[in-house]
Amino acid sequence: MIKVIEGLPDHVAAFRASGNITGKDYDKVVNPRVLEVYKKYVKINYLMYIESSLFAFNAEACMKDAVLGFVYFTEWRKVAIVHGEGVKRFTNFFGRFLPGRYYGFTPSELQDALDWVSK
Repeated sequence: MIKVIEGLPDHVAAFRASGNITGKDYDKVVNPRVLEVYKKYVKINYLMYIESSLFAFNAEACMKDAVLGFVYFTEWRKVAIVHGEGVKRFTNFFGRFLPGRYYGFTPSELQDALDWVSK
């Protein structure tokens, strides 16, 4: 399941993923919020806090996540991914080759991630 993280500035699309994640989570929660931010601000500040294992994302969710990234490829302003140390390193390395600014954070750094993506 994916839920919106409330209480952040309006220009931030932030989410908490836990349990099993499906394509419907993207259809009902992620995509509408990202579209809302895009329509209002054009550039998107995005945060995904993944509490589950990455294996909790089913194939449809993985595909919808990839499509989301491509649809807004040049519109990402800041992207924060919060998960384990491996995802942090992956995001920090490969984020250098993508439009926008990408940073990975561990769960103990969640507040830093929220602060960074909110500015």
